[in-house]
Amino acid sequence: MEKSKVYFTSMKTQIGVSLLTKLERLIREAGIEEIDFKGKYTAVKIHFGEPGNLAYLRPNYAKVLVDLIKEQGGKPFLTDCNTLYVGGRKNALDHLDSAYMNGFSPFSTGCHIIIADGLKGTDEALVEVNGGEYVKQAKIGRAIMDADAFISLNHFKGHESTGFGGAIKNIGMGCGSRAGKMEQHSAGTPKISKKRCIGCKKCTTVCAHSAITIEEKKAILNEKKCVGCGRCIGVCPTDAIATKWDESNDILNKKMAEYTWAVLNGRPHFHISLVVDVSPNCDCHSENDIPIVPDIGMFASFDPVALDMACADSVNRQMPVCGSLLDEQWRKAKGSEHTCECGCEHGEANDEDHFRMTHPDTDWIVCMEHAAKMGIGSMKYELIEIK
Repeated sequence: MEKSKVYFTSMKTQIGVSLLTKLERLIREAGIEEIDFKGKYTAVKIHFGEPGNLAYLRPNYAKVLVDLIKEQGGKPFLTDCNTLYVGGRKNALDHLDSAYMNGFSPFSTGCHIIIADGLKGTDEALVEVNGGEYVKQAKIGRAIMDADAFISLNHFKGHESTGFGGAIKNIGMGCGSRAGKMEQHSAGTPKISKKRCIGCKKCTTVCAHSAITIEEKKAILNEKKCVGCGRCIGVCPTDAIATKWDESNDILNKKMAEYTWAVLNGRPHFHISLVVDVSPNCDCHSENDIPIVPDIGMFASFDPVALDMACADSVNRQMPVCGSLLDEQWRKAKGSEHTCECGCEHGEANDEDHFRMTHPDTDWIVCMEHAAKMGIGSMKYELIEIK
């Protein structure tokens, strides 16, 4: 497959030129106007952010995209699907409240918000996945499938199950209905270390399926109830819960790619990723940690696979942010190999994948390879910088 074009602009500005101006310039140069938006319902898939998390993309970025689509005669709406876990986005009403709380509204973005899988996460369209290895019929939020065109606006960050969350994650997992998310997560269940567990019950609070109970002050996992969403991993204060060393995360990544195929197949689509506030975990957490690398820039492409590859490569070229989870993992694995300007010590850049270093049980390349195999896009890309 030929190299796909990925366009990039840095976060550096000058007097009179804002980041929003640079974003508009980027997506125009990347060719978004080649899509015929006139009269077309256009789904703009975005993560509104779990309440308490401040790493999600600001609504200002969404407004740039919405204004351009409306300028071209389109009918855009911001959208996401309900979550599998208990939190601020578990049903459409709470989801809208969370979106408004985080600044997303028709007044701030210029368009309406539609929770694609309905009030309880059950409003779904069944989409045949031709050539799917694991998914034969994807369950996608109906409003997303009713749209004529599809745009993804992604916050690129780390992820405890898939390595990182970018375009494919935002599309494949994000567009799945509750049943669709369960299908993607169901192959993997975590393990609990009784030695580390302190019986704090935080894991039982976030489990939406009552799969974890406390017995004799230790957490016990019922694997028959567990859907493998990984939420418990993120809240455990002692790292007592971890992903198993098996193929579950690889299968999750492949299912996610197949769900992405179902969303994009047969209609125009375009993708933007912002590599800023690169937190180690997903925006689904109700908190965000120190970014693992410095802010890098904004990327855009018609090819979501090439886009994710370009973003991942850009992160891997960076030095870890001092005191971040990546820095801590680096110290454990590498020892004291390098002293930076602030006096801290960590390894050299580029000798280890940042995402596998942050979450050793993950292998994001599996998703990219499977997405390329499905014909979604190319892992090879040409990076074009826009000043």
